[in-house]
Amino acid sequence: MPETSPQHIHLIGICGTAMGSIASLLKEQGHHVTGSDAKVYPPMSTFLESREIEIMEGYDPKHLDPAPDLVIVGNAISRGNPELEYLLDAKLSYSSLPECLKQNFLQSSHNLVVTGTHGKTTTTSLLAWLLKSGGLKPGYFIGGIPLNFDSGCQFEGGNHWVIEGDEYDTAFFDKRSKFLHYQPELVIINNIEFDHADIYENLEQIKRSFRQLVNIIPRNGALVVNGDDANVRDVIGHAQARIVDVGFEKTNSVVIELKETDENGTHFRIMDHDFVLPLYGRHNVHNAAVALCAAHAQGLSLDALDTGLRSFKGIKRRLEVRGEPQGITIIDDFAHHPTAIQETLKALRLRYPERKLWALFEPRSNTTRRATFQDSLPEALSEADAVYLGPVARAEQIAEEERLKPEQVISDLISKGIPSVYGESTEVIIQSILPQLKPGDVVAVLSNGSFDGLIEQLLDQLNQQ
Repeated sequence: MPETSPQHIHLIGICGTAMGSIASLLKEQGHHVTGSDAKVYPPMSTFLESREIEIMEGYDPKHLDPAPDLVIVGNAISRGNPELEYLLDAKLSYSSLPECLKQNFLQSSHNLVVTGTHGKTTTTSLLAWLLKSGGLKPGYFIGGIPLNFDSGCQFEGGNHWVIEGDEYDTAFFDKRSKFLHYQPELVIINNIEFDHADIYENLEQIKRSFRQLVNIIPRNGALVVNGDDANVRDVIGHAQARIVDVGFEKTNSVVIELKETDENGTHFRIMDHDFVLPLYGRHNVHNAAVALCAAHAQGLSLDALDTGLRSFKGIKRRLEVRGEPQGITIIDDFAHHPTAIQETLKALRLRYPERKLWALFEPRSNTTRRATFQDSLPEALSEADAVYLGPVARAEQIAEEERLKPEQVISDLISKGIPSVYGESTEVIIQSILPQLKPGDVVAVLSNGSFDGLIEQLLDQLNQQ
């Protein structure tokens, strides 16, 4: 970043959760921040607007005239993008998001990096909140909008940074995993599964990236890992840092003991202390357990952590209740991997026992659009009482033989006894489901995008009835 400030910094792909978070931080630092994106939708669009950050819809070289002092290029941006091509032709200064974060904030701090296929955003948010509520004033970088904070990225002047570390590639010009830039002293690995089929050919390639991460942790650092996950155990074999394995099995160094679930959340016990997590689901208890261990390693007492945990509010688009018109609960959740879908639906079962659970899923991620999870998606969605499956997003970009077959997913669900419908569009899904909904029903909308505004349209229709 240029030494003088304030500067004009432009972000290409600003509506990605991580990009929006760093845009907010740069705005807080006094810079003039603008950005562009192909699709602008809530909650990130409204969040950026609340920060008075100008968002330009679409990609156009005019967005870079006059030339910004620095352009941050999102990892979703590839060659052929009009703004990117202009940037290269004009030799403008540019950086990836992880490199910008590293060079300007992380080189003189104590960095705690949260990784894994699932649960990164929740765990990062919770760890940052535990440190903040304990008085440590951490900086944090979260790929979502945490409800305990004003934004997903903030520098509060303390010596700690808590960073959500993604295994996805860094930028069009840097194909290393993002988390390799973050100079960690402590790393959390929640779990490892195959994902990101657009850049990884198999699970072994993903595990290689995690081994690289483990290899850059200093000897006086620490690893807090899911001891129940065989893939995690496989990548930490040659770690030089201290290892704390956390899980439900009795062989772990820190054992999680699940207790009851009530209106206050989930009760559990670790480190000879009882905790209450105001979230639901076994996966969220594990997220909380590793965050507690990492925070305890920073010198915070168990009593202080208990207080912080009880006041955790969660994250937007993670089991977020968007409304309850006519007694029908509408849930927004980011789940887009079969494991995450299954755990989300199980958590809703615990939260809303004896209520009919609908799952509306959009195959939108670069992996779920493919046939990679053709067999595992029906198993995950079968946790619901009824299912609607939306069309494959950007289907034309994937060869037919490699593409997810929604009709087959529906057929497999029906064979399991789950009433299921393939909706060719958002409008078709809404028109079909509305007459069937009854007070007390729970509708879980599962997508890592906007699902063409399905939630907003569904809420509007229910409120008008």
